[in-house]
Amino acid sequence: MGFEDTYRLSAHAVITNELGEVLLLRATYADHNWGLPGGALDPGETIHEALLRECREELGRDVCVDYLSGVYYHRVYSSHVFIFCAHFVDSSEIRLSGEHSEFGFFPLESLSPVQLQRVRDCLEFDGRVRSAKF
Repeated sequence: MGFEDTYRLSAHAVITNELGEVLLLRATYADHNWGLPGGALDPGETIHEALLRECREELGRDVCVDYLSGVYYHRVYSSHVFIFCAHFVDSSEIRLSGEHSEFGFFPLESLSPVQLQRVRDCLEFDGRVRSAKF
């Protein structure tokens, strides 16, 4: 990879409710998929700064980062995704941005295989940051 080549990085949060269900957001762009809160890093941002900003923008709420659980490479997007465990800092309501049409908390068995591996790695965190290719 050359110095001037572009490469994508993103940071996403695994946030669960009291039942252990995972928060997902439905995108209003591309294929309208459900995904974890988070998104691409802006130039000059750290992965932590990007995660906090993206959650604030997408959810209208602040989160606290608990730990980084994994870094995953996605061939289709030529990108690395950083997955964090996080929790809300207060009990205010979620206020979605225009990037998402709805949100919900979903049981693990309803997640796609890629999401399931990333979320399971996060929820079963043993102090070792995981990585995988998709």
